[in-house]
Amino acid sequence: MTPDDWKNVQRRLVKLGFNPGPIDGIRGRMTVGAVKRFQESRGLVADGIVGPRTRAALFGPDAPGERPATDDMPWYAEAIRLVGTREIAGSKSNEVILAMADTIDIDYSGDDIPWCGLFVGHCIGSSLGDEPLPANPLGARQWLRFGEDCTPQVGAVLVFWRGKKSGWQGHVGFYHGEDATHYHVLGGNQSDSVNVMRIDRKRLLGARWPLTAGRPLGLVAEGDSDAKVSTNEA
Repeated sequence: MTPDDWKNVQRRLVKLGFNPGPIDGIRGRMTVGAVKRFQESRGLVADGIVGPRTRAALFGPDAPGERPATDDMPWYAEAIRLVGTREIAGSKSNEVILAMADTIDIDYSGDDIPWCGLFVGHCIGSSLGDEPLPANPLGARQWLRFGEDCTPQVGAVLVFWRGKKSGWQGHVGFYHGEDATHYHVLGGNQSDSVNVMRIDRKRLLGARWPLTAGRPLGLVAEGDSDAKVSTNEA
């Protein structure tokens, strides 16, 4: 869903008596809370996600053949929104990265500390408020305990080993696509920024899906096999 889609949702919520906060096109906590209250009032699952049923309840039936934008994977949409976010070299830290820690209420002193798990935790924690996160979201391999097992697919959390498979180091990001030899991963701390890079399939430890997001959609996507391979995830 685009910011304009969210503004339409926010305006509709206001008209129906549910306060989403500012009409700013941002899927923030007040907007998610208003969606949940609306869902409860209509006997829907109060998950804060504007899926097809919630959208139909908000706006009514759609025209034949029309498929309006829905909020199927809000955590993945948040990850895409943050593409281009980059560390600040030296002693200073990017305030956007520091704010990710505030979202999930953890101590985080600066972006010189590996933040791939922080990025994933922020994207999920800010969009799926009832989703249990790993006890230590900064630890990439801790995400193997997150949600439920699934096949690699768009929006899934992918966990990789780093250094050596039997070690403790790892990397975590979101499935964005794949080719014959690599997964294309939308992640943080990939060459010190949020971007999409290729990671060798042989490094995959597991794929996980949020428990509160409904059933996995099963979407796979073809990626550009000439895209850059990730070489720095620390």
